[in-house]
Amino acid sequence: MDLIFIEGLRGQTVIGIHHTELHDPQPVVIDLHAGVPHARACDTDRIADTIDYGVVRERLQRLLIEHRLQLLEAFAEAIADILIDEFRASWVRVKVVKPRKFDDVESVGVQIERFAAEPDAPQRGAAVLHLIGSGMVPGGR
Repeated sequence: MDLIFIEGLRGQTVIGIHHTELHDPQPVVIDLHAGVPHARACDTDRIADTIDYGVVRERLQRLLIEHRLQLLEAFAEAIADILIDEFRASWVRVKVVKPRKFDDVESVGVQIERFAAEPDAPQRGAAVLHLIGSGMVPGGR
């Protein structure tokens, strides 16, 4: 798997659950890693055959302005969805940090990992349900 990453993307956004966080933008730092199985760009040397981190950066800057989420978890999930749905990543790790949120803490935040759904996953799930419904359990004796 090839990894495309952005580390330390700094931005400002309105996010949080406390009254003091709901009106003024605050700093956030985003790290992300997006995996693609052997990017064709290794062979073709064409940006169209991989994830363009410049375009990802622009998309995240737009998300910082447009989102209406309160929790960092939901914000990280939105980033993961963008990478998987819009940029066709197979796997992503997203870390979102609020630096200096508290005087005695360097940073607080969340980190998530997500995988793109496999194309045949729904069919496999249906097959397992069929076996269970017929009294057979996959992997059973």
